[in-house]
Amino acid sequence: MAMEMDHSFTVPVPPDRAWDVLLDVERIAPCMPGATVEEFDGEVVTGRIKVKVGPVSLTYRGTAKFTERDPDARVIVLEATGKETRGAGTASATVRAMLEPESGGQATKASMHTTMNVTGRPAQFGRGVMVEVGGKLVEQFARNLSELISSEGAASASGAASAGDGAAADSAEAGAAAATAEATGPGSTQPNPTVSVASAPSAPPAQAGEDSINLVRLVGPAILKRVVPAVLAAIGLALLGRRFRHRSRRDTGS
Repeated sequence: MAMEMDHSFTVPVPPDRAWDVLLDVERIAPCMPGATVEEFDGEVVTGRIKVKVGPVSLTYRGTAKFTERDPDARVIVLEATGKETRGAGTASATVRAMLEPESGGQATKASMHTTMNVTGRPAQFGRGVMVEVGGKLVEQFARNLSELISSEGAASASGAASAGDGAAADSAEAGAAAATAEATGPGSTQPNPTVSVASAPSAPPAQAGEDSINLVRLVGPAILKRVVPAVLAAIGLALLGRRFRHRSRRDTGS
């Protein structure tokens, strides 16, 4: 089943920073539910992605390769292929991503065009459902990526503040030592004071991603949109048929 999808998301960093972040595959892979990077040599990524369809878990293993990286135009093209580790299902995709500045250059919009082909059990959901799944996955990836970037920014700010506090504490300690030396000269009985410096709180750990993509949970609303009208139509036809049969019996009896 072949399909094309267009998605976009925004990350809270300038384009130059976003470019470096999005190319750091091993760092951002946990932002995608179910994804695991096994190896990355700078060009080719080897890894796995786990998909859960109801009680059935599927694992795809494959590779992805950067076929274009244009830092001036801020365009990335990635080609990926994968195959079920315990089945005949396959998946392949070409993703073209372009970065553009937003919010006066303080944020970045990433626009993606994906051409995908899927075979096997996930394809049974149909093209419309798979497109909706793709949109939800991009939303979740963008949310996790924003949290990762924000937590790293907070950790950097905390580190800088801690360094500043440490310098101030060192200066205060030196001043206190000098004052103590002066106060504890010959004949003085004042004890040496103890200077305590509180350590800065550590940054919270990044939120762990889900270990698999649950297609049933993601496509549930989409399936209901399709099933409910069909069920209502079936009920309507059944009622009409029952009424028609009842009328036919009444006419025959008369």
